[in-house]
Amino acid sequence: MPSSQARTGTDTAPRRRGALRSTGEWCARHFVTVLVLWVAALAGLQVLQHAYGGDYSDDFSLPGTQSQDGLDVLKAHAPQAGGYSAQVVLHDPDKPLTSVSDQVATAVTDLQKLPDVLSAQSPLPSSGSTPPPPPDPNTGPLSTDQKTAYITVRFSVQPSTLDPSYLDGVDDAVQPLRSAGVTVEYGGSLGELARPEPSDRTSEAIGFGVAIVVLLIGFGSLLAAVLPLVTALICALCGLALLGLLAAAATFATVSPTLATMIGIGVGIDYALFLVTRHRQNLVDGQDPVTAAGNAAATSGHAVLLSGCTVIIALSGLWVSGIGFIGKLGLAAAVTVVTAVAGALTLVPAVLGLLGRRIDRVRVRRPVAETVPAPEGAEPGGWHRYAQRVERRPWWFLAGGVVVLAVLSFRCSSSSSVTSATAPTRSRSRTGAPTT
Repeated sequence: MPSSQARTGTDTAPRRRGALRSTGEWCARHFVTVLVLWVAALAGLQVLQHAYGGDYSDDFSLPGTQSQDGLDVLKAHAPQAGGYSAQVVLHDPDKPLTSVSDQVATAVTDLQKLPDVLSAQSPLPSSGSTPPPPPDPNTGPLSTDQKTAYITVRFSVQPSTLDPSYLDGVDDAVQPLRSAGVTVEYGGSLGELARPEPSDRTSEAIGFGVAIVVLLIGFGSLLAAVLPLVTALICALCGLALLGLLAAAATFATVSPTLATMIGIGVGIDYALFLVTRHRQNLVDGQDPVTAAGNAAATSGHAVLLSGCTVIIALSGLWVSGIGFIGKLGLAAAVTVVTAVAGALTLVPAVLGLLGRRIDRVRVRRPVAETVPAPEGAEPGGWHRYAQRVERRPWWFLAGGVVVLAVLSFRCSSSSSVTSATAPTRSRSRTGAPTT
């Protein structure tokens, strides 16, 4: 067959040995050495992270921003009005809160005595005075029916960074109100301190399960489906350990490891898919496992390297915002992208060399070559016809895509503006439900 001969001739023709091909073949040939080095790196980084790694914190400043300048002015001229605010939300469905004014005053006084509290403001009018009616119903710290209110507490530090035991003092301060039948919840950053630590293990397990099913359908092989998940997870764990060590030298937001994990595992799976797909095709073409892994690294490895550099540059663009903690979010994600690229170019070829031709042994369907041309006279598939149509009229499809994106971005920005302009201000309670 002419097509088969052409492809065989192409595969057997001498190729220029580049760095990616040499690296891929070496890793596939010396897979034991590479796997041991990766396991040692993973274990060593975990030990170093636990011994010397830093903590993540949301207690940071935003130099050069208007909000930070305003806080600095308040701190210098009116300390009691500055700091970080939080709310203690009160609600009594049976009687107005003015009937428990003594308990409210006691709670406010006790809150002011707590460490790191600058001030606590009572929502009730002073004794013997009648507050002016609000311009709109249910505005201000006291609702129109006087059954819901909130005490504004200002702290010298971010409340969410305090030790959880700090809430014991807050609970003692508001105990008279709870004894009087008033429901008390904590809002703002004080509510974040009271919120239990989220557990993402269930959602991550579901995500991995769905990914395995999708990869099984795509590859038809259990080993080929599991390989990208395992290598991506190892690379992400190494990246998170490196991020923990960086956190000892700089302040990273608490969301940084979550963002880094999401992006690191995502690109790690994607990059491994590139190489596994090409490697399996090379095996179908008759290449030995080492040569197939080297050719996969030389071809798909270029795409991995280029994609990884593009993602890192894009994440580095967050520093353009001029806000340090946003730029560090990009840095956190870039760390796991670097480990994902390194794993795709070294760890994946090593695992492919370990599996050899056994990569399709445990399978749920017959492996199908990805690039085998259709028999002469056979009708090409729908995606193939779509690709040919795009090739014939690329500018039409490009213009259509730009128009669709422009319309969608305009609709999203319009909806966001309307929502921010019309949404009422609400305080969220300790349990996260709207209270006022």
